[in-house]
Amino acid sequence: MASSTLAADGLSDSLALAMVAISNAPLLLLDDELKVVAASNSFCGAFQVNHLDVCGREIFSLGHGEWDVPQLRALLRATALGRADIDAYEMDLRPLGSDVRRLVIRAQALNYGDDTPRRLLMTVSDVTDARLADRLREDLVREKAILIQEVQHRVANSLQIIASVLLQTARKVQSEETRLHLRDAHNRVMSIATVQKQLAMSQVGNVELRSYFTQLCESLGASMIRDHEQQSIEVTADGSMATADVSVSLGLILTELVINALKHAFPQGQPGKIKVDYQSRAGDWTLSVEDNGVGMMPGSEEAKPGLGTSLVEALSRQLHAHVEVTGANPGTRVEIIHKQFDDNHAAEAV
Repeated sequence: MASSTLAADGLSDSLALAMVAISNAPLLLLDDELKVVAASNSFCGAFQVNHLDVCGREIFSLGHGEWDVPQLRALLRATALGRADIDAYEMDLRPLGSDVRRLVIRAQALNYGDDTPRRLLMTVSDVTDARLADRLREDLVREKAILIQEVQHRVANSLQIIASVLLQTARKVQSEETRLHLRDAHNRVMSIATVQKQLAMSQVGNVELRSYFTQLCESLGASMIRDHEQQSIEVTADGSMATADVSVSLGLILTELVINALKHAFPQGQPGKIKVDYQSRAGDWTLSVEDNGVGMMPGSEEAKPGLGTSLVEALSRQLHAHVEVTGANPGTRVEIIHKQFDDNHAAEAV
């Protein structure tokens, strides 16, 4: 059993004194005048207090007076009067000639229920290293966030350069088929560049979908619509946010559906409008792309090129959603529908 410096007023203190004596933690037993009745060896060793003369001294006179902190004094007095317990008071201890130490103080009154003087049991935890580790961790998190944003900026810029090169190449090639493929590649690269831009502006890594879809459709319209008085894209959406992964998938789906509508819904450049909408509620959401173009020819597989492509289907499955294609009278409506029930059912099936 570890020895302790003890100064007891009577047998009623024996239990409290024994607790201090066997403790490996820094403990003090104080009387109602906040004088030390007993101090554990770990307290004396941790705070360089001489165990031979600690008892009988007011706690605030220990060391070179570094324990005399006004707020600690007030809290201990309130505890001694039975008005409060100190649950986790943090303070900086500034020992003479030593580094500042961050302490967590806990104290409670021991009331024996008779005429025995009130005692206070005070525990001291040195959390200096833990708080330093927390600060270092916070600094690393901040540095990582800054680095991620910088990478996102660079990726978005690189994607825009690639898209520009694709568009310039498309203007130079002789083959109309090759030109169309290059323009499609340009549009897809721009869709990824747009979400990268949104991520770079996001502080928490989430993307505000209404703004993202609007910028994405503006980018697609700028590259694919020749006469903006004849054709347009309208975006409506609620204020939903999505993670980076989900927003990328939604952006790719939206890109495919809008490109498909612009290519097939308005032959010979006829006037028309594409409406994009996203609504979410209680875990359920629907992304829809609707045009007022020529619509689907009954029984024609060619009537829906791109609507059921493997990319859209695969991305929808990844989001635990399904694709529905219907006539809009006039035009075509494509919905990507996610139901929370479907997620739960899929989890149970696994």
